Amino acid sequence: MRVGLFVTCVNDTLHPGTGRAVVTLLERLGVRVGFPAEQSCCGQPLFNTGYRRRTEPLLLRHAAAFRDYDHIVTPSASCAAMVREHYPRIAARAAAEGRGGRDGAALAEAAASVVPRTYELTEFLLDVLGVTDVGAYFPHTVTYHPTCHGLRALRLGDRPRRLLEHVRGLELRELAGAEECCGFGGTFAVKNAAVSAAMGADKARAIGDTGARAVCAVDNSCLLHIGGTLARAGSRVRPLHIAQILASTDGSVP
Repeated sequence: MRVGLFVTCVNDTLHPGTGRAVVTLLERLGVRVGFPAEQSCCGQPLFNTGYRRRTEPLLLRHAAAFRDYDHIVTPSASCAAMVREHYPRIAARAAAEGRGGRDGAALAEAAASVVPRTYELTEFLLDVLGVTDVGAYFPHTVTYHPTCHGLRALRLGDRPRRLLEHVRGLELRELAGAEECCGFGGTFAVKNAAVSAAMGADKARAIGDTGARAVCAVDNSCLLHIGGTLARAGSRVRPLHIAQILASTDGSVP
């Protein structure tokens, strides 16, 4: 089994430790992990701001970069949802616009090639590898925030929680209003800054009320928003990607 790590822009640029944690975790489980250097942005920022046509070359580039891998694994529910939900729509729209010739066919073929092979990390661990106990040790109190794309687009359900519940030493604290959006939403945080900040403040208060040492999620983009809000409020709660917890075997906080 050859697995390609789709690290995503946010992780590669701002949270490279998350990508390293994914590799550490998967290799510990006997998975051969590759990192195609040709990968770039999946196109989600362009697509979400209305530049669908400009997303098409990124779709083709993404499919080409990962063509030699059996599975594509990403530590981002948001980017996994972009590939699985929106790549087919981009190809279908191109065909509907009368570009169903070479360009449309290439987009449809590229989308069809990556969609069934793309997994968010917790999906891959449970659905492909069939494991819940990954051999992690993290003796700290943790609360879990289910991100919108993981919850509503990928429907991850209890996969992340099941993995966390099998981490030795970890005490999982319940988060009130867990399914409420943190307020990030990509460009939503920029276009609707006041609303975004208010939602983030609500989430930060709920996290603080748990008394947990760390808050984890499956998307670092949301953790950036939550972490910034917590820091400005003077909180010492640490935002951590779930991969960092699952990769831990010595109990240290990254």
